[in-house]
Amino acid sequence: MLEESRDYLFQSRLQSLLMSSGLMTLDRLVAALLSELNPGLRGQVAEAMTLKETSFFRDRSPFELLQQELLPGIIRRREAARRLRLWSAACSSGQEAYLLAMLCARTPPPTQWLGGRYSKTELNRGLPARYRIRHMHQAGEGWEVTPDISQLCRFHQCNLCEGPLPMEKFDGILLRNVMLYFPDEVRRKLLLHMHRILSSDGFLILGSSEQPALPGLFQAELKGSACWYRPLTED
Repeated sequence: MLEESRDYLFQSRLQSLLMSSGLMTLDRLVAALLSELNPGLRGQVAEAMTLKETSFFRDRSPFELLQQELLPGIIRRREAARRLRLWSAACSSGQEAYLLAMLCARTPPPTQWLGGRYSKTELNRGLPARYRIRHMHQAGEGWEVTPDISQLCRFHQCNLCEGPLPMEKFDGILLRNVMLYFPDEVRRKLLLHMHRILSSDGFLILGSSEQPALPGLFQAELKGSACWYRPLTED
């Protein structure tokens, strides 16, 4: 779902799909989607509309905050439970999720209480050499995360606009650079759900240009150039 002010994105990004499908106009495309006669059409539209922009350590400051403060703190508080749940919502091809696992593996205490494959070009986009040496191994012409990292991650497809969304509790949620595509009502419902499933001492990290804009639900916390959000509970 996009706001009307972003309608120009439809025309520019879907032009080749309109031509190749023979639908020619957005009105015909919408009618075809509603008819559901072509099950693969929705996926083609999603592929055309998404930016697919992702990398290891994209926007470095949130991950420095995670490594230096948020992860050590939440791991200490979960010592008795010996269980930590983190969610990278809208993780694209998985770099952010695997990076979270790598940060956990590098954060004391040891994470024993707790396969993606990438090209060399993808690894060079933000992943320091020390992470590649420790947490990746070469597989053919690509690179794969090591088994100790891959076993920490599970991937599921879900629709952030329509659901169903996970209902279990999470200790930390990364919801970065995706809500800017959603209208206000969808953002509000999504953030309300994130608040419900976030542990009371957990953390929410958004994109650098995004804000919860829901007074009474989240408290912004600043650490250097990074910002995270603490869930507030009702008095």
